[in-house]
Amino acid sequence: MSPAVLDHLVIAARTLEEGRAWLEGRLEVPLQPGGEHHRFGTRNALLSLGPGAYLEVLAVNPQAPVPPRPRWFGLDTPPLREGLEGGPRLIHWVARVETLRGLDLTPFGEALPLARGENHWTLTVPPDGSLPGGGVRPSLIEWHTSPPPTRLPDAGVRLLRLTLGTPDPDSLRVLLDTLRFEGEVEVREAPQAELSALLETREGLVTL
Repeated sequence: MSPAVLDHLVIAARTLEEGRAWLEGRLEVPLQPGGEHHRFGTRNALLSLGPGAYLEVLAVNPQAPVPPRPRWFGLDTPPLREGLEGGPRLIHWVARVETLRGLDLTPFGEALPLARGENHWTLTVPPDGSLPGGGVRPSLIEWHTSPPPTRLPDAGVRLLRLTLGTPDPDSLRVLLDTLRFEGEVEVREAPQAELSALLETREGLVTL
């Protein structure tokens, strides 16, 4: 199995407009249009983090019908909704694998075939829509078309380090070792699940 790598970061917001304004204000670069995720009733905007990774701002699409299953990334849960009242925030990350076949997906959820415009991929999503490991355990993605970073304009933003705090760091390290994960990810002990990303921009360093 080829090593897993970081595919993208997920920032959630109450509305896409609020999320875009918040992140563009922090990074001083424009986000690119994303699209709608009809299966989960969400929409996003995107930003390149270089040739191999990107960042998405994700929010519920108020014009979309309520999906028949819980939305992904915990967007339907009261704790996350209450947390977003304080503003957008980094909630999750996604690791890219060459193939999901042969992997034990028990810690990640079910593999769902998904599409948005020209993009086609398979993503692991827990049946209840919860954030795996409170957000620190990655969702896994297998792309069937070229990943977004291959088409996004380079905004000069790079991820220097993703820090994952968890009450059980050893288990998370074992999980990443099982995936043969390679990337700038630091796992540390924390009272509860928490994420922070250190980004390098043309204007200096920014922590999300």
